[in-house]
Amino acid sequence: MIANIAQKTGVLTATYERSLQHEPESVWAYLTDNSKLKRWFLELEIQDLKRGGEIRFDLGNGNHERMKITEVDHQKVLAFTWDKNVVRFELTADGKCCMLVFIAYLYEITDHTPKDLAGWHVCLDVIETLLDGRTMEDRTAIWQTYYPKYQQALQKAVADL
Repeated sequence: MIANIAQKTGVLTATYERSLQHEPESVWAYLTDNSKLKRWFLELEIQDLKRGGEIRFDLGNGNHERMKITEVDHQKVLAFTWDKNVVRFELTADGKCCMLVFIAYLYEITDHTPKDLAGWHVCLDVIETLLDGRTMEDRTAIWQTYYPKYQQALQKAVADL
């Protein structure tokens, strides 16, 4: 199942929900500890984990894009800019498990947006796989299955605006 793409308070959003069989502390570590973050998103590095802090995206050519952290609530919320958009991770404890909700706020929609949405889908799959002590063999193949689905869903959502 792909993310739910809908309009919320005047902006298009893509909302992903994952019920994880892990405590919020473990999930939070994958979002904020650079050694774990690199396991599911190699190009990201947190520079300063605080509101107004920075996450760097390594463009692979010696350059970095700087993204501003817009919200941090330890083991509950991490939000940061993603080009002209904002992404937000929310964790809600449920005993020894947690609900992970990821929301992409799509203020600007480009031809690259469905690629990003498919990419975030795979990233969430990888986080869950790593938490479960497994590895994901072919991320690209999985991305290729989701990309056309996100293209289609985004086209429909934009047409419905």
